[in-house]
Amino acid sequence: MSKNNLKTEIEKWITKQMPIIQMHGGTSIVRELDLDKGLVIIELGGTCSDCGISNITSSNIQRELYYEFEQIKEVQIKVPSTGNSNMSTVEGGRGGNIPKSNEPAEHL
Repeated sequence: MSKNNLKTEIEKWITKQMPIIQMHGGTSIVRELDLDKGLVIIELGGTCSDCGISNITSSNIQRELYYEFEQIKEVQIKVPSTGNSNMSTVEGGRGGNIPKSNEPAEHL
């Protein structure tokens, strides 16, 4: 599977398996995918940055991605602590009405 296809599949999986993120105004995006290392970095944004259980959501995503995608050997979940839920927090993520942006994420 190509990098772009795997990235798309992971993003679809998160949306389907973790609807609570979107339901609570959070966002998610695959920030980085390195097939050679088997590394995926997921960023949670929006209301996830202020959520007291984002660590549980992160652990669930991390655990389940290992089982769902054999190519994945390492999962990192980043949750910005800025409290911002605008387009500079998570570009193109799911949840809320966040427009896409080509601006780099400086908060990581």
